[in-house]
This record gives sequence, structure tokens and C-alpha cells, in this order.
Amino acid sequence: MNLIEYPDREMMMLDLANRLAGELSDFLRRQDRVTLSVPGGTTPGPVFDVLAGVDLDWDRVSVVLNDERWVPESSDRSNTRLLRQRLLTGRAAAATLVPLYAPTHAPEEALESLTAGLAPHLPLTLLLLGMGADMHTASLFPGADHLAQALGSDAPPIMALRSNGAGEPRITLTAPVLKAAMSTHILITGAEKLAAVQKARHLDPMDAPVRSVLANATVHWAA
Repeated sequence: MNLIEYPDREMMMLDLANRLAGELSDFLRRQDRVTLSVPGGTTPGPVFDVLAGVDLDWDRVSVVLNDERWVPESSDRSNTRLLRQRLLTGRAAAATLVPLYAPTHAPEEALESLTAGLAPHLPLTLLLLGMGADMHTASLFPGADHLAQALGSDAPPIMALRSNGAGEPRITLTAPVLKAAMSTHILITGAEKLAAVQKARHLDPMDAPVRSVLANATVHWAA
């Protein structure tokens, strides 16, 4: 794990956005298409704001969330909604959004079609993750049903998981997909999460799911 500490959040967001833009540009020079995977939530919003205006061949970029709550895009809880508002605007509006939600009652009903839609965009080229104070990443929550399967080397690319800490049912990329990314960054803020990510390095992934991706990740932190 490579840890970069910043003096303030504004500098971190700007620097991280520039790093991601630079890596995307480098990958696009070497590949016909690239896949960028990003977290939901409000924390990465400033990074998205900067990236959205970067001059890239966005029409050759596929964007997929790390995970999605099983709610329609009209919901304030929808990560897809946030993505459209903060990243897939401006120049980045030309990117291809790979969905992790479909209008079915339960996520299990859509897994087959969503997996088929994701398959052409794997492996991930560039991965940006968040992490909770409970050491979850994507929707790989400690104590989630089917967590052991989602962390296993033979897990399918996406799974439906449920956890007391997650609220709604979730669709999440699984550990093999996350670990196969060509470049991985983790964005965290606050003393509690810094302590958590340091602790996670010494725990089993079942207790600290973020542990499964730490080895090759660059962690960006500001108080």
C-alpha cells in the first residue's frame, strides 16, 4: 500500500483528479478503449467535477460504478444519479455508462443481464475506490451475506449483497474484478478512516474487505 497524505482536502481532490486524468490519457494512448470504475457517495464529487472538464477521448472511455444501491435513478440514494450529475457532464458526457441497475424488484433478477453488459468492459483499467470506517469498500461490507463468495477467487464479476450497514440491497463488483484493475486508487478523509485503513493491512479480508485490494493500491488521505 502506498499512502499519500495531503495538507487539505481541496489539494487532494485536485491532485487526485489530475493523476486520474493523466493515467487515463496514458492508457488511451496504448489501448483502443479503457474502463474507469468509480465510487458513489458525495466524497468523490470534487474529483468528478474536475475530471468532467478534462480534454480526453471520452468516447473511448467506459465508466462503471464500484457498486450501486438497488434504487431507481430518480432516488437521492442512487449512485448512478450522482454520476450523471457530477462526472458524466461536459466533455465526459461522451463516455459510455455501464449500468449496475435495472428496473426489477430484486437485484438477483437482473444479475445475468448486467453481467453480460459489463463483460466487454473488463478488465478494469483504472479503479477509484472509497472506504468506510468499517473497512468496507464497494459494497463488500463486513458481515454481508455472501461476502466470502464475493471475496473468493472464483467469484462472478458482480454479485447482489445485503448487509445491515448497507441499507438497501446492493450490486457490487467483486474482489477478483477489483484486484485485476491495472491501476487502483483509494480516496479517504478524516482521522478515523486513516486509522481504519492502517488497521486493515493486518486483518483478514472477511473482517476488513478493503484488505483484498490494498496491496497494489495508492491511498489518498487528507484530514
